[in-house]
Order: sequence, then structure tokens, then C-alpha cells
Amino acid sequence: MAEQYNTSAPRMAVKVPINSDLLRKARELNIDLSATLEQALKDELSKRESAQWVEENRVAIKSYNDFVEQHGCFGDEFREF
Repeated sequence: MAEQYNTSAPRMAVKVPINSDLLRKARELNIDLSATLEQALKDELSKRESAQWVEENRVAIKSYNDFVEQHGCFGDEFREF
């Protein structure tokens, strides 16, 4: 499966405002902020790209579902379940 982004791209330092109590508690638990943010961004990117794909293909998906409803799936006559 293709990567969502260039995993070998150089890392950048960024300034992100964050709730001070949340930051304090995360540091107390030795949470790696960079890794946690990167994972959260990857998850959000995946979710939004999936939603975008569904939206871009909504017409084709509906057309296929209508076809299957009218004619069934290819090979239905061979299914044993």
C-alpha cells in the first residue's frame, strides 16, 4: 500500500499553542509529543482522505449499488453461502 505522505521528508520544528495543564500532564507521563501529534495527524489525514474519496465517487458507488440491486452480483449463481 502506498504511503499517505513522504515518510523520509525532513522534520520541521513548529510552534503549537496547547493547554498548559494538558501539556503538564503529558510530560508527567513522559508522552512523546512529537510522535503523538504525528500519529494523530496521520489518523486524521486518513479519515479525511477516505471521506473525500467517498464523496468524489458517490455517483459511481450509487450507480454500482443500483446495478447490483437490479441484477445481482456477478457470480451470485455460484455462491454456496
